[in-house]
Amino acid sequence: MLVHGRIGKEVREVRLIGLVLGLVVTVALIGNAFAVSSGKTVEYSGGSAGKVVFDGKAHAEKGSKCGDCHTKIYPMKKGEGIKMADMNAGKSCGACHNGEKVFKTSDPANCNKCHKK
Repeated sequence: MLVHGRIGKEVREVRLIGLVLGLVVTVALIGNAFAVSSGKTVEYSGGSAGKVVFDGKAHAEKGSKCGDCHTKIYPMKKGEGIKMADMNAGKSCGACHNGEKVFKTSDPANCNKCHKK
């Protein structure tokens, strides 16, 4: 009787480990499904300046990786949105688009690099 009880416990433990691993893989795959890969774009409304197109390929070609911004600068969930004032203060896109790393968001000559009418 003792042997059967121990085997049953081991079987339950293996099933639990399998379930946990399955959940971890599922969460990882779902997270990747919502990410903008290096060959994709995502569009934001952009207000009166015109829609903003984030190009994953353009950023990847410059050496950026998803982890450079997510989750250091951006959480992996939808938020309030991105404001030009925040970018010009060095937040969100402005963390890199500051005139030192890459073109500066506050320079009017650069508007059309992101905003498309």
